[in-house]
Amino acid sequence: MNKTKPTGPIPPGYHAIDGELAIGGRKTSALVAEHGSPLFVYTRNGLDARMAQLRAAMPANLDIHYAMKANPFRPLLQHMLGLADGIDIASGGELRMALDAGAAPENISFAGPGKRDEELEQAIQAGVTINLESPGECDRALKIGADNDKTPQLAIRVNPDFDLKGSGMKMGGGPKPFGMDIELVAPVAKRILDAGADWRGFHIFAGSQALKAEAIIETQAQTLELAARLATAIGRPPEQVNLGGGFGIPYFPGDTPLDIVKIGRALSEQFKQLPDILSSTKFAVELGRYLVGEAGVYLTRIVDRKESQGQVFLVTDGGLHHQLAASGNFGTVVRRNYPAAIASKFESEPAETASIVGCLCTPLDRLSDNAAMPKADVGDIVAIFCAGAYGASASPANFLGQGPAEELLID
Repeated sequence: MNKTKPTGPIPPGYHAIDGELAIGGRKTSALVAEHGSPLFVYTRNGLDARMAQLRAAMPANLDIHYAMKANPFRPLLQHMLGLADGIDIASGGELRMALDAGAAPENISFAGPGKRDEELEQAIQAGVTINLESPGECDRALKIGADNDKTPQLAIRVNPDFDLKGSGMKMGGGPKPFGMDIELVAPVAKRILDAGADWRGFHIFAGSQALKAEAIIETQAQTLELAARLATAIGRPPEQVNLGGGFGIPYFPGDTPLDIVKIGRALSEQFKQLPDILSSTKFAVELGRYLVGEAGVYLTRIVDRKESQGQVFLVTDGGLHHQLAASGNFGTVVRRNYPAAIASKFESEPAETASIVGCLCTPLDRLSDNAAMPKADVGDIVAIFCAGAYGASASPANFLGQGPAEELLID
């Protein structure tokens, strides 16, 4: 007898029509019939609601940036341009996508280690802010600016001496490929100023995917203290400070939503107590999955039902080549089940223990492992939730020649 494993919590806002999962007021069967399977479906209403909740909770003078690495699908990105105050990119390719989608260069910031000279040149020519990751990158950016008679817009990404407790991925607090160690920051900032470049401030990102408000509050307080300390050493206030992100969403059994109201109240109090050197600084948070993750669902059709030594396998036409994270192969140490459902029987009670697997010839291709599900058969549709971030663009779509899934943005 296989042990039944729980699935993660289905995000709020999803309901049924005639017993079937509906997305944006449309039955999943209708969406798949019109657009095919597998299919990513994102909702504008979900994006709008999340941003409205965040705006209401955060201080009014805090900018909210969208980290487009979470989901660069062009219609979704264009919608986010109307919601966010800035766009954060991590490659020359994302720069082109952001500009093509209509993003204003002055609202774009470019982070990430290993920027090529041609990427730096494209960013400098466009007038976007480059978050420098090393003194060497600073030297290259200054030379490229001088060679092109352009004034670079340069911020410094700092490798903080702390991390975000409980975060899924730690981006600071030790030797890291991201950002500059604290002792390098003031000398590099002075080099930028002496060269006549436009020093824009700091980017301080300590971690991602945290669900404990207390941990984010502590990290934001440490970040503000560090920004003040560095600005004092430089002798000049930063124009802007990117406080990073870290806001997580519930993926797994036992996860609970992040208390953003608590975070917003604490940050408001911290802003009231800023030292003089930060009194004119603009602050931003950089969020990806928190803004778009729960607004997306991955739909895939069951093409075979089989049993092997007493275990039921629901074989779909999708898989890890579209949803690498849900398969447990995107940085998860212990594999746990994402929120999943039989969309065709969304209101039906569980009737069996089944594993939902993809169409790839690898045992890694498992979307849900021994979960309690209504009895499903060929033709039924599976829904994997929290698919709005790090799904289509973060998965090996061309593995085994399978190709990408369709993507769709609806109301």
